Amino acid sequence: MRKLNVDLGERSYPIYIGQGLLDKGLMVPFIRGRQVLIVTNETIAPHYLGRLEKSLQGQFQVDSLVLPDGEQYKNLDQINAIFDALLEKKHNRTTTLIALGGGVVGDMTGFAAACYQRGVDFIQVPTTLLSQVDSSVGGKTGVNHPKGKNMIGAFHQPQCVVIDTDVLNSLPEKELSAGMAEVIKYGLIYDEAFLCYLEDHIDGLMGLQPDLLEQAIFRSCEIKAEVVAQDEKEAGIRAWLNLGHTFGHAIEAEQGYGKWLHGEAVAAGTLMAADLSCRLGWISAADVTRVKTILQAANLPVYPPEDMSAEQFKAHMLVDKKVLDGSIRLVLLQQIGKATVTSDFPAALLDETLSAGRALGVCC
Repeated sequence: MRKLNVDLGERSYPIYIGQGLLDKGLMVPFIRGRQVLIVTNETIAPHYLGRLEKSLQGQFQVDSLVLPDGEQYKNLDQINAIFDALLEKKHNRTTTLIALGGGVVGDMTGFAAACYQRGVDFIQVPTTLLSQVDSSVGGKTGVNHPKGKNMIGAFHQPQCVVIDTDVLNSLPEKELSAGMAEVIKYGLIYDEAFLCYLEDHIDGLMGLQPDLLEQAIFRSCEIKAEVVAQDEKEAGIRAWLNLGHTFGHAIEAEQGYGKWLHGEAVAAGTLMAADLSCRLGWISAADVTRVKTILQAANLPVYPPEDMSAEQFKAHMLVDKKVLDGSIRLVLLQQIGKATVTSDFPAALLDETLSAGRALGVCC
């Protein structure tokens, strides 16, 4: 087992990473009261809910709530379902919510914890690669609005994060690929040496080799912990973590939440960000090809939907959380391993990227 810390002063917490951690009771010291509500979904519950309940029973009042699975259910109706469960079981201000699932479950559970009785504790037990390396770390919580992804939420840090790499053995291949989009992102924005590691070992990672996965997850979480420690509320460098996300969120919103997995949309958005970076003269055409190659090696889509126009992209991008004074701000690559957030780009170049479709990277 590996352990690292997210250093946020009194809000600091550990991340545990390893095989077989679900049954080890690692979260018990972080449960302050006597009540626990496990929130999961209908896909994960048959595999892991019983095991987690067993590890806590006899020590706590353990209740559980099983939500429907899918990005389309990441909404205020499901937040109310969590509140209903807490109130029906008479959970008080010392309760702890445990998120057992992927990013949707984690984001909603964290948001419910931030709101219930003005804030209660929660713990992350992520079960997808994407949630293990991204959404479970850093305290971003929330739900989608029909007009924009993650537009309703709060910063609320967990008490701990328990990452059991064994759960990835039951993960569908598409979900594994979706998670790799976020892993690859860390190399692109922060650590070219890590990107080289991923390029050298991508076949083994996609084949779920435990030692390779554990190292990739550890380094991804380490990078995110470093970034969050510097910028908890996303006033600066933390925005780098959104490489490809402004484009990707537009794809998700336009196509309908759940039709594209989040990581799939981010992958296509990442190539769009690389393309625009190249058009600006910041990275080379060879760099764009490198981005495209590693994403394709992870079995990810690299082109946006063919039926999505530049105007449709911009309509959604204008409600992105990074928009400032009506200007679209994007995370772009100054070089491989270093990102920046900027609105200083010619509108015509953005239009070229948005209209390129399957010609992304060809004209830069």
